[in-house]
Amino acid sequence: MWSPVSVPRTEVAVARNMDLSSLAVAVRAVRSNGAIRQKPLTTRIFLANLASRAMFARMISRRKSQLVDARLAQFPAVALLGPRQVGKTTLAEFIAQNRPSVYLDLENASDREKLGNAALYLTAHEDKLVILDEVQRVPELFQTLRGLIDKGRGRGFRAGRFLLLGSASIDLLKQSGESLAGRIAYVELEPFNALEINDDEREDLWIRGGFPDSFLAENDQASVIWRENFVRTYLERDIPQLGPRVPAETLRRFWTMLAHVQGGTLNAAQLARALAVDGKTIARYLDLLVDLLLVRRLSPFHANVGKRLVKSPKVYVRDSGIVHALLGLDDREAVLGHPVAGGSWEGFVIENLLGAAPERVKPWVYRTAAGAEIDLILEMPGGKLWAVEIKRGLAPRLEKGFHHAREDLEPERSFVVYSGNDRYTKGEGVEMIGLGEFALLLANS
Repeated sequence: MWSPVSVPRTEVAVARNMDLSSLAVAVRAVRSNGAIRQKPLTTRIFLANLASRAMFARMISRRKSQLVDARLAQFPAVALLGPRQVGKTTLAEFIAQNRPSVYLDLENASDREKLGNAALYLTAHEDKLVILDEVQRVPELFQTLRGLIDKGRGRGFRAGRFLLLGSASIDLLKQSGESLAGRIAYVELEPFNALEINDDEREDLWIRGGFPDSFLAENDQASVIWRENFVRTYLERDIPQLGPRVPAETLRRFWTMLAHVQGGTLNAAQLARALAVDGKTIARYLDLLVDLLLVRRLSPFHANVGKRLVKSPKVYVRDSGIVHALLGLDDREAVLGHPVAGGSWEGFVIENLLGAAPERVKPWVYRTAAGAEIDLILEMPGGKLWAVEIKRGLAPRLEKGFHHAREDLEPERSFVVYSGNDRYTKGEGVEMIGLGEFALLLANS
């Protein structure tokens, strides 16, 4: 993190003893040209390093850590699921700081060797939280965990035994669900969201996406390079290791096609023709990317409203930075000049809102053949509906289809999430609200 250039020792000493709030001041100083324009080069580089250190410190504390702690207090096992490089290991290490724990990386041969007699080794650590990273590598372990959990309950070890980390593969969910039913809770860790960053970094979050190494990259070029390699590694190494055998180039083309129609209604026949495959193959590809938490399939809301509903789901590549990397859009100007900008912003908002929403909130899309449409329906616990329209811009115009859809569904509350920060009413009970404020409102609902 620290630059090799010469920096006054007094400044280094102060920096090493700064708390996070003081480091945040450095972030703002770096981003305010007027504040640093007159400073010497070494000081400007030093302040940039402070900004990076502040970002790294904030990265460690994720909002999902409280939920994982709560589930560990309730269940013997918790599975923390998410795509590669989303920060699962970092979060697990943070949680482990507060309790006796053992960490095993099952991609590491020496750690797998420790589990040669898994029951004996894990029983010796039954008074600790055992963190098993890349647990899908050892699928036979799930039956052993079930026996250990059941035996441990008789000795008073009822909760907080195992934290399992893994990509959300079909096999992991199937194996853990069958073996550990009633003994395991699932928590999904998404990339960074709007509640985990500063307000003035939201545009960067949209352009770069929320994967930590991409968002925290030194510059746009470094961020793009990371994302391109992320996509390549997933296609050429990670997906084949998880089981499905799909030609990497074919899957890349499919993934890129989804990025081109970001937020569009799924047209499986059109995709099948473009790839020269059948509809079942398209369904298999889509299921794979959905299961890996790389793509979201937003299902239609079925309501008895006497209207002919569009029954096809809408599809989003979940991370906006990956959308831009797949389409070769390297920076803000490239994104804004591309037709995908609107769909990319819509998907970005949806992922941020669902990442902030309480667990039991269900997301839907509503659309009729006559053109009534709402981008996002949130079915709150208890069945109340919130209607959410998403518009990029500071003076968004609402279409008739939105108002017709509200008449159909009669939601409890209606919102338009737009690019501004002011909150105000736009007639007929519709609230204009910024992304950050609405995410916070949703998180506290």
